[in-house]
Amino acid sequence: MLRLIATIRKEWLLLLRDRAGLALLFAMPVVLITVMALIQDAPFKDYQEIKFDILTVDNDQGRLGRYIREGLGKSGQFNVIDSLQQQPVTETQARQLVAEGAYKISITIPKGATGEIVSNANKIVNDISKRMGMAAQLPVKAAEADSLAVQLYFDPAAKKAFKSAIQQALDNFLTQVQTDLLLERIQLQLRKRDSTAAADTFPAIKLKAVGLQETSIGTGKQIDVISNSVQHNVPAWSIFAMFFIVIPIAGNMIREREDGSLVRMKLIPGNYGDILGGKLLFFVGVCVVQFYLMMLIGIYGMPLLGLPRLQLGVDHLAGFITAFSIGITATAYGILVGTLFKTPNQALNFGAISVVILSAIGGIWIPLEVMPEKIQSVGRLSPLSWGLDAINDIYLRNGNTRYILPDIARLLSCGLIMLGIAAWVEQRRTG
Repeated sequence: MLRLIATIRKEWLLLLRDRAGLALLFAMPVVLITVMALIQDAPFKDYQEIKFDILTVDNDQGRLGRYIREGLGKSGQFNVIDSLQQQPVTETQARQLVAEGAYKISITIPKGATGEIVSNANKIVNDISKRMGMAAQLPVKAAEADSLAVQLYFDPAAKKAFKSAIQQALDNFLTQVQTDLLLERIQLQLRKRDSTAAADTFPAIKLKAVGLQETSIGTGKQIDVISNSVQHNVPAWSIFAMFFIVIPIAGNMIREREDGSLVRMKLIPGNYGDILGGKLLFFVGVCVVQFYLMMLIGIYGMPLLGLPRLQLGVDHLAGFITAFSIGITATAYGILVGTLFKTPNQALNFGAISVVILSAIGGIWIPLEVMPEKIQSVGRLSPLSWGLDAINDIYLRNGNTRYILPDIARLLSCGLIMLGIAAWVEQRRTG
């Protein structure tokens, strides 16, 4: 315990003495997230043409579902998925997968949708026939209180432009299939007959018997959040800044070895794990403070620049656990780099460049989903990607602590492994 307290006090005094470094530690991330949010605001408003997987649940098994699937498939922008593991996708399964972010969108075609369209077309044709003095012959269903609608379920992290594009495409499909069915029935009823009725004698035609409806998904309190430049850049670049703690940590550790202060610390009774624990607790605290400072900039500073306000989700405890876990991984990485390298130039160059690489492939610069598939596979191995996924689950998908446990487990496991390696290397060096 004495080593632990002494290490925390030493790190605090070192940080206070380097006032310029302390200022840069907090000021530079503020500048970084502000600049990145501003320059990426326009690109986030126009969604790139990326091919997406779309879950389809066809409870109707009629012409409407077939037409929608074929239309989406032919567009070249979507992979239509109606079965998983050789089993048809259910609506419950689709909702869960979309809520978890595994898929961006799900479409559910209600039972009886094609029949509703046919009945509506028949009704229109019968009305026209009556006005022309012809007997109504086509069957019509009794009117129902609730109109049918194709249900859309979007990933809560999906951007508004993406939702609008999907809704417009599906609306076109619905209009087309209903128009085609109507024309077919008009041709059946009026084939080889000439109409002499005036245009204003025909009834108003309701082409759409089946509409389109977006339904919210997720558990807990719902919040109106869309993925925008602020919602992506503030958390993403805050994580990036937290990992740059590698530079002061590695620098301090190498200076400790060079000036002999590490030897003096080891003379205090105890084991080397207490020293690592002290460093870990102190710098994790710095990371958490740094993270929430960036969140305050997103909440109060970004609106002053004409940008959207950052939303922090509904489970603030989950947000704190995520920030703390990211801080542990970032600090452990700094300790590992400071242990492995012998000179400040080696450690600082490697640390800075490696963090930039991990952030680039981990979705910090641009969302991981718009990267090539091979890069996505590599990027999902980056700790920064795990942290960003957890943040998005909380801030955009209304996730709670249980929801983010897989990412938190990855972050903590990675941090503990790096600390274990650092302790083993240092013990071998002095043993």
